[in-house]
Amino acid sequence: MFTYIFIAIAVLLLLASFFTVKQQSAAVIERFGKFSSTRQSGLQLKIPVIDRVAGRLNLRIQQLDVIIETKTKDNVFVKMKVSVQFKVIQEKVYEAFYKLEYPHDQITSYVFDVVRAEVPKLKLDDVFERKDDIAVAVKRELNEAMTTYGYDIINTLITDIDPDIQVKNAMNRINAADREKTAAEYEAEAGRIRIVAKAKAEAESKRLQGQGIADQRREIARGLVESVDVLNKVGINSQEASALIVVTQHYDTLQAIGADANSNLILLPNSPQAGSDMLNNMVASFTASNQVGESMKRANSTKRLNKPNKKDEFGSIEEDEE
Repeated sequence: MFTYIFIAIAVLLLLASFFTVKQQSAAVIERFGKFSSTRQSGLQLKIPVIDRVAGRLNLRIQQLDVIIETKTKDNVFVKMKVSVQFKVIQEKVYEAFYKLEYPHDQITSYVFDVVRAEVPKLKLDDVFERKDDIAVAVKRELNEAMTTYGYDIINTLITDIDPDIQVKNAMNRINAADREKTAAEYEAEAGRIRIVAKAKAEAESKRLQGQGIADQRREIARGLVESVDVLNKVGINSQEASALIVVTQHYDTLQAIGADANSNLILLPNSPQAGSDMLNNMVASFTASNQVGESMKRANSTKRLNKPNKKDEFGSIEEDEE
C-alpha cells in the first residue's frame, strides 16, 4: 500500500515539474519567494515545491484607451480620447513584473499629466490641427518614464476630440455660414459671367443687325438708282420715276400683307385712292421742293451782286468770298 502511495506522490511531483508558457508570453519563476529566472514560450522545467510560477506577462502589443477632460486656451472644455499602444520589453520582464504593480494606472497618470499640460496652451481650432503634436508629446513623456519599468511605448493616437455640445453647435453654424458665403460668392461670379456674356452677345447681335440693315438699305438705294435710270431711258423724269417706284412698293406691301393669313399688321392709309393720293402728294412735294430750291439760288445770286467790295490796306479792291 505504501508503495502505491509513493508511486502516486512521485507521479504528482513529476507532473508538477513541467509547465508550459504560451507564445508571446513570459513566466517569472521564484524559488522560496525570491526571483529565480524568467522563462519564455514552450515546455519548461522547475523544481517541484521549491520553485513556483510567480506570474506571467503578455509580450504582445496592448492598447489602453484614456479619456481626458481638459480646457483649451480659449476656455472651451473638451473630452479627448488617447489610445496608447505599448508592450513589455522582452529583456526587461523582471522590471515590468516587480517594479510596477499597476502599469495601466501609471500610463493613465502620465497621459493625463501631458495632455493637461499641452492642451491649455492651444485654442480649440489649434487642438484639432495640432493633435499629432500632442500625441508626439505624450509618446515622448511616456517613453522616458515607462522604459525604466520595462515597458516600450509603440505609439500614441488621439482618436477623438469632443468639445461641449453648445460649442460644437456653434462651430457647425460657423462652418455652415462660411460655406453659404462661399456659395454666394461663386453664384454671384457665375451671374456676372452670364450677364457679361449675354451683353457681349447682344452687342454683337446689334452690330450684325445694324450692319445688315445698312447693307440692306445700301442695296435698296442701289436698286432705286438703277430703277430710276431705267425709267429715265424711256422718257420718265426722276420725280415721276421716284413716285412710280414708291407707289409700286406700296402695292407690293399690300399684297404681302394680304398673302399672310396670320398677319396682324394694319397699313394706313388703306383706301382705294390711297395710291393715287400718295402719288399726287409726292409729285406736289417734289415740285414745291424744286421751286424752293430755285428761289434760294436766285436770292443768293442777287445778294452776291449787291454786296460792296472791300479795299485792302494798299488800296486794291478785294472781292468778298462767300
